Amino acid sequence: MAPSQQEIPLQLVDEVVIRFAGDSGDGMQLTGSQFTDTSALLGNDLATFPDYPAEIRAPIGTLFGVSGYQVRFASKDIHTPGDQPDVLVAMNPAALKVNLSDLKEGGLLIVNTGNFGPRDLAKAHYEENPLDDPRLDQDYQLVAIDLNAATLTAVESTGLSNKDALRCKNLLALGMLYHAYSRPLAHTEKWLASKFGKKPQILEANILALRAGANIAENSELFKTVYQVDPAPLPKGTYRNIGGNQAVAMGLVAGCKLAGLPLFYGSYPITPASDVLHALARYKNYGVTTFQAEDEIAAVCASIGASYAGSVGITGTSGPGLALKAEAMGLAVMVELPLVVVNVQRAGPSTGLPTKTEQADLLQSIFGRNSESPMPVVATASPADCFAAALEAVRIAVTYMTPVVLLSDGYIGNGAEPFLVPSADSLKPFPIKFQGETEDFLPYARDPETLARPWAIPGTPGLEHRVGGLEKADLTGNVSYDPENHEKMIELRERKVNGVANSYEPLEVFGPEEGDVLVLGWGSTYGAIRGAVNRCHENGHSVAQLHLRNVWPLPNDLGSVLKRYKKVLIPELNRGQLSRLVRSELLIDAISLPKVQGKPFMATELERHIETLLAN
Repeated sequence: MAPSQQEIPLQLVDEVVIRFAGDSGDGMQLTGSQFTDTSALLGNDLATFPDYPAEIRAPIGTLFGVSGYQVRFASKDIHTPGDQPDVLVAMNPAALKVNLSDLKEGGLLIVNTGNFGPRDLAKAHYEENPLDDPRLDQDYQLVAIDLNAATLTAVESTGLSNKDALRCKNLLALGMLYHAYSRPLAHTEKWLASKFGKKPQILEANILALRAGANIAENSELFKTVYQVDPAPLPKGTYRNIGGNQAVAMGLVAGCKLAGLPLFYGSYPITPASDVLHALARYKNYGVTTFQAEDEIAAVCASIGASYAGSVGITGTSGPGLALKAEAMGLAVMVELPLVVVNVQRAGPSTGLPTKTEQADLLQSIFGRNSESPMPVVATASPADCFAAALEAVRIAVTYMTPVVLLSDGYIGNGAEPFLVPSADSLKPFPIKFQGETEDFLPYARDPETLARPWAIPGTPGLEHRVGGLEKADLTGNVSYDPENHEKMIELRERKVNGVANSYEPLEVFGPEEGDVLVLGWGSTYGAIRGAVNRCHENGHSVAQLHLRNVWPLPNDLGSVLKRYKKVLIPELNRGQLSRLVRSELLIDAISLPKVQGKPFMATELERHIETLLAN
């Protein structure tokens, strides 16, 4: 007789990492996001890592068509989606082959045997069925179940065709894991009702599959233990589960509200930045205008035009799209108008690995335009941090009348974590006033503190002035070919951008104020560095972390902080771009740790490198 729910032991654990893997049509992203949302409602701290295939329509069952979604949920403070999964759900042989090496020894392995036929095995380049290997059951807690057959049985009463019915098998797998990890079904059932409310047959089938999965887990001997992860002791407040691209959009909207200006977003859809456009399109009631352009150049030029007309012009892109925008970004530098360029980085060069993560656009963002084209660069550290980083980018752009690059990446943009929603009162406004005085108007006269030129709205009588890519005369803005004036304007624009550093908050170090090793990072390396440094602290090592939001111009106090440590390690998902800046600008012999595999750093990986530095 199968054990009842009461007879299955309940084990309390502080964290679990689950990876769902299958074909891109298997609904792994939906399954993972539903598990994530449910865990967020239960109060767990969490972090996610969706992993998309690069091929839009890869052949079913092939290795390069595998889609994955990893979620880590915990009763403690966490910063990454986890180094290795405790649980792997493999919907077919390709998913098993691509992901099995990452699963922890002794981890839970759930395999859909219904997709392990001879053709499925051949597509994944298996000569023999891996499920016949006894080592699989020895090394892992193998749960081999025909999810296809179980799903067809569960939804038989709906009358759906087999093809349509099998689309529910991801919900059946989700129901099994909901029971195994003490998650309620209610949130997903409510979500299904909202999504398929007008398709009652589809709605019924999905709910039946979800409940059948929970029943199978409860009333069979497949699972020997039920696990529970308690809520995390997060600071009090209102939380929501948020993705990085969604947080960027919210931060841009909030920034424009704090500036008292409308937002214009011009973008060409490109992976993985497209979701920023999708998110901003939902904020029309907040003075947001979105424009889907035919190409990258049209998108950025339209955004510059919007800034000229009195909006905050914002544009977004990924990968090679930044190169296409470069000429127009130089135009924004020349005419000195606010512009925010959101770059959700991906692995390159050229088209590269469009669905994989990288942070190799730093030097391009700082220097990648013709001539001397200085531009501040702000970087996000995590999905929730995208909100504050976007606010910062808007503040700098409108305060200093300059284009700004906001760097995110696929790891951050597609990931999700709890976001503590700030109160409106906690956000400090930075209202902008347009030029109003027409007497003796000089379009390139500068604010003595920020060196920003006045923002004069076109069509205002008495404020007529030139814009365009030709060099401007100091003060008047007339076209000038004078050599000395050109050098003066170059220096003024450089001084203006360098002066942005005067507005930064003092740097804060996590860990000892001085010591053996400081791990310096920027962007999406934040979570892995924090995890590694925490482990070093547990082992009694003198290791600290410093993470940069403002990566250009470099903070004024960066050099003095770095000199307090014997060694500075800089992990980057590139070939060492920040380390080049630190060496050239601060003359500090930083140690570069590059990685360009389209994969993020793991905390254990960084811990090993830090331990090696400490030993030598």
